This record gives sequence, structure tokens and C-alpha cells, in this order.
Amino acid sequence: MVDAARRHVGILLFDGVEELDCVGPYEVLAAWASHFPDDGWSVSTMSRAGTAVTCAKGMRVLPHHAVADAPALEVLIHPGGRGTRALVADPAHLDWVRAQRAQVPLVASVCTGSLVLAAAGVLAGRAATTHWASLDALSELDPTIDVRREVRFVDDGDVVTSAGVSAGIDMSLHLVARLASASTAATVRRRLEYDPAPTV
Repeated sequence: MVDAARRHVGILLFDGVEELDCVGPYEVLAAWASHFPDDGWSVSTMSRAGTAVTCAKGMRVLPHHAVADAPALEVLIHPGGRGTRALVADPAHLDWVRAQRAQVPLVASVCTGSLVLAAAGVLAGRAATTHWASLDALSELDPTIDVRREVRFVDDGDVVTSAGVSAGIDMSLHLVARLASASTAATVRRRLEYDPAPTV
């Protein structure tokens, strides 16, 4: 049960969502909420009907809420994955994104989640990024977007976008630093032993 007194981050789930796009941010933000309860934040997941979704690589995930029953949000995170191909062309979903944008103070995306934001008009005239393989598609959806091609995430005030998959973890640590402090984000990063040093 969500404590109504706490500020809330909601992560959207849908069929075809990329696993790490949603689980990575959840891990970061839930670790923050759990280890720093005095900061006053909580995080949960939601899907359109509140039913389980099948992720891009087959993992099944049961969300905490249906979209209609989710707590009031301070932050909405829209992940990416192959499921966004349908969402970009789904008028009902795009209307929902626009409605969230109108009432949620901070909207963020991971990977191709930014394509959905672009299709909904949320990124018009803004700086943004996405998965490297979808950067051209982002430009094509809305030529007014200032597409940033060589960054892990873009903070454009009340809209934050990240590049693909693992970049959502970087973005989420940035959100912790922004909403709490850099030292809190560093502690969360250390707890997660997130210190990328690729061997390939």
C-alpha cells in the first residue's frame, strides 16, 4: 500500500517493455526510497489494466497498480522496448501521455520511451535522446527536437530522457541526485555496486 504522504515515482509497464528499462530505474529508485525513507519518496510500477505484462525478452512482471488506480505522481518514467512500436501509433496511449504531462511535474523516459513522448508532442522544441539505433527515428517523429547523440541522458528541466537500456540506470541516479542530493545518489550507487567497467 502506498503512503499518500510520500511523493511518488511511477514506472509504466507494457507488453514488450525492455526488461532493464524498467527494472534498472526501479532498482535505483527503490533502493533510494528504502534506505533514505526520510527523503519522503516511494516508487511503484503500473500497467494499463494492472495485469501482468510480458517484457521484450520474455520476463513476466506483475505491476503494483492499474494506471487508473495509481497514486498521484511526482515523477512518471516511460520505459522503451519493442512494445513502444505499437504505443507510438496508439491514440489512446498518446492521449494518456499528454494528460500525464499536463499534471505530473517531471516526466522521464528510457530508451525508445522517448519516441512515445515525441509522438505525443511532449518533446517539441526540447533537447532529448534515445537508444543509438533510434536517434534518426526520434528526429523523424519531430524535427523540432534537439537530438543529443553522444550522451547517456538529457535533463531538460521537467522532461528527462535517457539513451538505451543501461543508460536508464545513469538517468535514475541523476534523478536521485536532483531530487535528493549527489551524496545520496553516490551512496545508492555504491549499495548497488554499480561501477561500469566493461571487459569487452
